[in-house]
Amino acid sequence: MLLNLVKIFLPTVVAFLIGLFITPFATHFFFKYKMWKKYSRNGATLTEFQKIHNEDEELRTPRVGGIIIWVSILFSTLIFYLVSIIFPTVITQKINFLSNNQTLIPLFVLLLGSFLGLWDDLIQIYGKGKIAHDDVSWRKWKVLLVAYISFLIGLWFFYKLGMTSIHIPFGGDIYVGILIIPFFIIVALATFSGGVIDGLDGLAGGIFASIFTAYSIISFANNQIDIATFSAVIAGATLAFLWFNIPPARFYMGETGIIGLTITLATLAFLTDSVLILPIIAMPLVVSSASVILQTISKKMRGGKKVFKVAPIHHHFEALGWPSYKVTMRFWILSIAFSIIGIILAVISR
Repeated sequence: MLLNLVKIFLPTVVAFLIGLFITPFATHFFFKYKMWKKYSRNGATLTEFQKIHNEDEELRTPRVGGIIIWVSILFSTLIFYLVSIIFPTVITQKINFLSNNQTLIPLFVLLLGSFLGLWDDLIQIYGKGKIAHDDVSWRKWKVLLVAYISFLIGLWFFYKLGMTSIHIPFGGDIYVGILIIPFFIIVALATFSGGVIDGLDGLAGGIFASIFTAYSIISFANNQIDIATFSAVIAGATLAFLWFNIPPARFYMGETGIIGLTITLATLAFLTDSVLILPIIAMPLVVSSASVILQTISKKMRGGKKVFKVAPIHHHFEALGWPSYKVTMRFWILSIAFSIIGIILAVISR
């Protein structure tokens, strides 16, 4: 038990310290090459949004801060893996958390999603034309790419891991067979849609840190120690990002952070057999995504009438007059509360 706790704690601290160490160098690089959006989201039809949106800040703040998260995770993982290879002892091999059956796929998913997100960020930073404005056509292609990655992961789950059932809390397992593949695609896309939470300084960082901490605890309760460590390492790296992302943010997470983290989150939910608990643990993501969907449906079916002043919902509260820091901290509190509820349900429903 003690060694398992050390195994989780030590790589997490290392990931956090790596993040703190590399951030000044990364920040210098981001500003040197002006890695921020060149086009504002303001437009004639976004009156309420314009009132709360600081255009100058958006166009002068780097948007690839998620690099710090996945680089810290990668380095922490490789450090403990290489130490176990170079100095093969019982302890070093025990502390190594890179394993084929638990963490190799989540790490691969994280990196693949992060590189896709980085490509998207670079297009919006250095690209020209409609695609640089993140127009609807490019968003559709991005969704298709995320769906394709999810399809590959679903194939791995079914054919390599033999995953054919879904755990129903308090109700046992239900067999779905090959339908596990489209089900994972749906969950991954739904989780990815929650990435709209990245809209205020520190908001996404704090929420993702609590979510991945929850999955570390759930994995530990399942005796999936490598997954517990990997989830905790993600939380540690995200906290390092958050250290520099509190108002005023030094950089934004960007798609290189959002895509990698959201698809990895969906993957961990399946690997820990707690996918139906995911909407509870990730409730802030669910609510943010739902607010955008409701707003879009309302505007189309009710002649332009809106449910919220601005969507996603955190901007709605800003439009009501809440300071951004108050919105952020209250969302953090709700995220922690729902994470605790999800942990309890995941543990007692077995």
